[in-house]
Amino acid sequence: MAGAVVSTHPRHQLDAVIHSPIRLSIVACLAAADKAEFAFVRDTVEVSDSVLSRQVTLLTEAGYVQARKGYVGKRPRTWLSLTAAGREAYTKHLAALTAIAATPARVEGKADV
Repeated sequence: MAGAVVSTHPRHQLDAVIHSPIRLSIVACLAAADKAEFAFVRDTVEVSDSVLSRQVTLLTEAGYVQARKGYVGKRPRTWLSLTAAGREAYTKHLAALTAIAATPARVEGKADV
C-alpha cells in the first residue's frame, strides 16, 4: 500500500494492561519474587485494599497475575504471583519503555541531536 505509515516507534510495543501506573507498580513488585502476600503488595504500592483488589482482578483477567487464597493459622491470606505470561509482558513493556527513552527526536530541523 503506497504511502502507508509503518509503525516502528517503540510505543506500539507498550502493553495497555500493564501501562497504568498502579498496575505497572503491582507487576514490578511481583516481578521481584515468586509470590507476595496481598497486604505486602498493598503497602508497597501504597493503595487501598479495594484499589489493589480491582487492579489485581484486571491483571488476572489478562492472564498476568494469579491469586491463591489460603490460611496462616486461622487467618485468611491471599498470595499474588506473576504468571509466565505476566513476566513476559512485563519484560517486553520495560524494553519498550527503555527504547522510548533512548529514541531521539526524529523531526528534521526540530531537535538538536
